[in-house]
Order: sequence, then C-alpha cells, then structure tokens
Amino acid sequence: VQLEESGGGSVQAGGSLRLSCVTSNVTATWPVMAWFRQAPGKEREGIAAINSWKTTSYADSVKGRFTISQPIAKKSLALQMNNLNPEDTAVYFCAATPDYYSHPPRSPDYYGYWGQGIQVTVSS
Repeated sequence: VQLEESGGGSVQAGGSLRLSCVTSNVTATWPVMAWFRQAPGKEREGIAAINSWKTTSYADSVKGRFTISQPIAKKSLALQMNNLNPEDTAVYFCAATPDYYSHPPRSPDYYGYWGQGIQVTVSS
C-alpha cells in the first residue's frame, strides 16, 4: 500500500471533515497529489489537486468549501471539507504521481498511485 486515507465518516449537512493521506513508502516523494471521489453509479471525479509549489486546482463543485494542502511537502495530503452537503457523499481517494505538473491535473489518467478510499457520508 503506497497511500492511506483517514478522517472519513458521517456528518450532518453543514458540518466539516478533514481527510488525511500519508504514504507508507518512506523513499517516495510526490510533487503532485490529488483528491478524487466516487459516488455510487457515478464516475470518479477529481475534486482538488496540488503541486509542490502549492499551486492548487479545484472542481467547481467544491470550490470555496474544500481546501487541499500538503502538510508535509511531497509526502502527505489533506483535504479540509467545510459546509458539506449530501451531494458530497462518496468514497474519497488520495492519488499521487512522481511527475511534476505546473498546473496540477484532476484527471485520474495522470495518477498512478492510489489509496484504497474512505467513505464520507453527509446526511440532510
């Protein structure tokens, strides 16, 4: 396992959660990391990405509510999720690539390393 997510769970609409992702590979560095999510019956959606220069990219669906960060540069990833709503219910995945992109991509095609996912459930 290269990447492992934590911090998921259940919350009521309007609440907050913070997801974390750490790597089990002590020698690996990840200049670009991202969060994806997949709801039942839907495609995997790239919601936020960041590079080692702290350039970020957000999907419109989460812009202004979610904040991505790398607490340890090139090693870990976090996602602060505020003002959650039921449409945010999904399995959330951490992803990473050893390649650098000045504009961090949100397509899954760019990422070769994935966590196993963690459930986030928002009730109304």
